[in-house]
Amino acid sequence: MRTLPCRVTQGAKGGSGMTQENIGFVGVGLMGHGMAKSLLAAGYPVTVIAHRNRTPVEDLLSHGATEAESLADLAAASSIVHICAPGSPEVEAVVDGLMPTLKPGAVVVDCSTSDPNSTAMLAAKLAEAGFHMADAPLGGTPVQAEAGKLSTMVGASDEVFQRLKPVLEAWAGTAVVHLGPNGAGHKMKLLNNFLSLGYGAMYAEALALAQKVGISIEQFDSVIRGSRMDCGFYQTFMGYALEGNREAHKFTLTNALKDLRYLEAMADGVNMANPVGNAAKNSFAMAHAMGGDGPEDYVPHLVDFVARRSGVKTG
Repeated sequence: MRTLPCRVTQGAKGGSGMTQENIGFVGVGLMGHGMAKSLLAAGYPVTVIAHRNRTPVEDLLSHGATEAESLADLAAASSIVHICAPGSPEVEAVVDGLMPTLKPGAVVVDCSTSDPNSTAMLAAKLAEAGFHMADAPLGGTPVQAEAGKLSTMVGASDEVFQRLKPVLEAWAGTAVVHLGPNGAGHKMKLLNNFLSLGYGAMYAEALALAQKVGISIEQFDSVIRGSRMDCGFYQTFMGYALEGNREAHKFTLTNALKDLRYLEAMADGVNMANPVGNAAKNSFAMAHAMGGDGPEDYVPHLVDFVARRSGVKTG
């Protein structure tokens, strides 16, 4: 493996004799846009590539980003490449597009929620070619991404992590946790999403049952909010159930189902039963099968699908 080149370790503007990191960003959507904007604000040169929606790209260009016409061009311009993609198949395709023109010693940072088995495969593939891999999945919402206040759980070698840390802090502040080698970040992210999506499945079922037995959503919330059962995820979930805000938590049911399938595969890989995880997965799977498979069908909307399945009127 080629050694890591000398890079800035204290922010984007290093001292003399140090080489500035050039950041490539693939996937400037709901989360990636805010992250890339934070990197620009920190002084890093950022190269982006458009997919379908040009609006976030145009905004980043107005803040000083450069646009690449292809993955090959983006790779050639970058020493560190962030990827925010829907899942492992897309990440694998992006890496394949980057590798032919990546700079020696470049680091690919997968910020997606990915299958840890795929992450391990990509890390080995990149290492064999003289590159480096880190998994740095995200904690937080698009609102926090725009504010530069996400968190991240990182899987990488100690040396790669030290190089990446100031870059990651540009969009996550001090909420950067190094968990171990490649794959550790994605494993923790699946556990994190198991908890949050499990809560979502329980909230949706509890609200349907409450209405079945004559307890209104407002009454339910008056007891839970502010109690030991309250939390940030509950509040964003109830932003839709209680207030009708369809964009209270812009994370799709499709991605939720994907993450719980990855969790299931991770449990299968260590021969562990995960009945609670499977129950949560099935709740999202049923909603997905009932039509909740669109780009604007978000996790809090699960409450409607569970209510409909339970014979409860909504709206």
